[in-house]
Amino acid sequence: MNIRDFRKPQHDINEIFTNRWSPRAMAGEEIDEKTLLTLFEAARWAPSANNNQPWRFVYARRNTKHWDAFFQLLAEGNQVWAKNAAVLIVVISKTTFDNGKPSITHSFDAGAAWISFALQGSLAGLVVHGMQGFDYDKAKEVLSVPDGYQVEAMIAVGKQGKKEDLPDYLQERELPSPRKTTTELVMEGSFKG
Repeated sequence: MNIRDFRKPQHDINEIFTNRWSPRAMAGEEIDEKTLLTLFEAARWAPSANNNQPWRFVYARRNTKHWDAFFQLLAEGNQVWAKNAAVLIVVISKTTFDNGKPSITHSFDAGAAWISFALQGSLAGLVVHGMQGFDYDKAKEVLSVPDGYQVEAMIAVGKQGKKEDLPDYLQERELPSPRKTTTELVMEGSFKG
């Protein structure tokens, strides 16, 4: 598959951005800890307001005692394919600065860490798929997330699998998605819905 058949940038950008996408087909193989830590290391260097670094990642590797608790957080539709992930991760953000004052941009900053994580995974040839289809309240409870922290998203990471191993309805979606045009997303001067 040629990614350029599906993603054509309107402006000259590095292909790291168009090459990153969110497949679901994963091989069910484990990822070694050294490889996984490089993804977390990339996230560590993301920018944040006042260098607060509010993001936290709580993870479970397949074939460990933690896996089932994370897997059970997923919506049924995500369990269908995420069962073959090597790692499941819950992204959490701290809602305050270290001095206790509210951090309005904690989610924004955690998003910066997520994209750094995702791009590093893409560079490593891994499948990195973010999702909101899971039980946020249960995640907070099961993972003992204290007050002052917000559950943001989940990530499934794995080695590339075969599209044919997905159910038919997901095979149809196993393509890099296009994007809205720049003119739909960017406005000079004032918001234009």
